[in-house]
Amino acid sequence: MTQSRNTFAWLRLLLCAAFCVIVVAALPATPAAPAQAPDASDIAEGMRLYHQKGNCQACHGWAGDGRKTDNQMPSGANLRETKLNRDGLVLTIKCGRLNSQMPAFDKFAYSDGRCYGKTQADLKSYPTRMPDPPATLQLREIDLIVDFLFAKVIGKGPMDHAKCVQFWGSDVEACREFSK
Repeated sequence: MTQSRNTFAWLRLLLCAAFCVIVVAALPATPAAPAQAPDASDIAEGMRLYHQKGNCQACHGWAGDGRKTDNQMPSGANLRETKLNRDGLVLTIKCGRLNSQMPAFDKFAYSDGRCYGKTQADLKSYPTRMPDPPATLQLREIDLIVDFLFAKVIGKGPMDHAKCVQFWGSDVEACREFSK
């Protein structure tokens, strides 16, 4: 009986070792390249999408500080202070926020359960209706907006004159509200 236990223990050990060898062999031989930082043209395109196609400024403000540009729109979060990481931002833009005024910018967000496992029918049970977005965005466009936010908004602190000039690339009219 002891010998069969020892044989079983050795067999388990060999199977575990074989599994480890298979897993290690499946790993890439070279480390993955680090994500490339977005270039200036990508950041500019993300800024354009934020301000124009997505019209994010209507709720979040042109500077992403929550000072909305349209009084008819709901108040958006101050994105300069957000604690969301990249994946969280992408998810929020794609899927909106349930039971809030943040719209889903993915055209098929609630058609097939891809967002929070919910469908359009599930959304009817929430007291706050998620509005339709001004436009739908492709995943690449959402990525560009997120690149822009990390480059020019998130973690950059409150807006001031110098940051405004850097944000726009010149001393535009919007920067005049801030003292030099």
